[in-house]
Amino acid sequence: MRVDIVTKEYPPEIYGGAGVHVTELVRALRERMDVQVRAFGAPRAEQGTTAYGVPAELQSANGAIQTLGTDLEIVSDIAGADVVHSHTWYANFAGHLAGLLHGIPHIVTAHSLEPLRPWKAEQLGGGYAVSSYIEKTAYEGAAAIVAVSDGMRTDILRSYPDLDPAKVRVIYNGIDVDAWRPVENPGLLAELGIDPARPSVVFVGRITRQKGLPYFLRAAELLPPDVQVILCAGAPDTPQIMEEVQGLVRRLQETRDGVVWIERMLPRDELCAVLTAATTFVCPSIYEPLGIVNLEAMACGAAVVGTATGGIPEVVVDGVTGRLVPIEQVQDGTGTPLDPDRYVADLARVLTEVVSDPERAAAYGAAGRERAANDFSWASIADATAALYAEVSGIRG
Repeated sequence: MRVDIVTKEYPPEIYGGAGVHVTELVRALRERMDVQVRAFGAPRAEQGTTAYGVPAELQSANGAIQTLGTDLEIVSDIAGADVVHSHTWYANFAGHLAGLLHGIPHIVTAHSLEPLRPWKAEQLGGGYAVSSYIEKTAYEGAAAIVAVSDGMRTDILRSYPDLDPAKVRVIYNGIDVDAWRPVENPGLLAELGIDPARPSVVFVGRITRQKGLPYFLRAAELLPPDVQVILCAGAPDTPQIMEEVQGLVRRLQETRDGVVWIERMLPRDELCAVLTAATTFVCPSIYEPLGIVNLEAMACGAAVVGTATGGIPEVVVDGVTGRLVPIEQVQDGTGTPLDPDRYVADLARVLTEVVSDPERAAAYGAAGRERAANDFSWASIADATAALYAEVSGIRG
């Protein structure tokens, strides 16, 4: 069987969880079948991987239109595949058209949903209407849709009520616990300005509305004064949210020391060292289909404090691998807390409880690593994905 996987993100151009997912899934699937990767961006040297840029005629077009142009460059090359599998709306158009053109089943993995990210209009302008149209069309035409959590499956069926529920399957994201592991590197911590003798809360993520960083920065003002706040945060969606975060960080630095902001993307081993040293990792997302970043933190032995929304409760076991923070959200697709001040206060309260009890935090971290290794291996995820390919294509073995 030959499967063509279409993705915007692929090494070395990765900036989010979808790219991590595709990278690890491809590695595991290639042990089982022929996998051709169709990726956006600069040329890659990896065998079985082809990269596609924006057509010259569209260099000055809206970003969404540039994406469609890249998709069109990909479609013809998918000829000969038995299944096409696309990841995120950026790749969905190529997968949908290839399915129609070549008469093969198209599978979509849902890493996020455009109807639940209305703030993307800030970034894409009218392109958000285009991305929403593409996603809806691809989902309704797909042979199967992979949801990365039960929470995500519920969101898909709520967002697209015309879908047949039987074709929406849950296959979790995964983690490589050999690559993501506890790493002791006191020299690096010193270079970054992190004091391992002090308790710390670590945030890792893009600066985007869904990640909830502004809520955490407000909550951080309420943490005990000896707690360090470590921000591994970059790639802002818009100048506006970057300005908001910069203002909140400045305000935080005026009232406490130990606020460390690392804007560059850390190599994996360096990030493992930061996570290993953390008393707790925080995931204040207001929209999160699953959250690979939580699995990464767990694999490094960090306790996780996360919002009780989306797929996070399917990863973080409250009172076992970390803690969940309650939230009531506006049902308009934004995920905005009904009472932002209450959510900030609850987040600060739970974080304070965890960082103030390092022995319990360490126990959460040990249980989290065990859960990541036992329940979220890429081998089992690849087996489930391969079985879905066989089902939709009718090709066994």
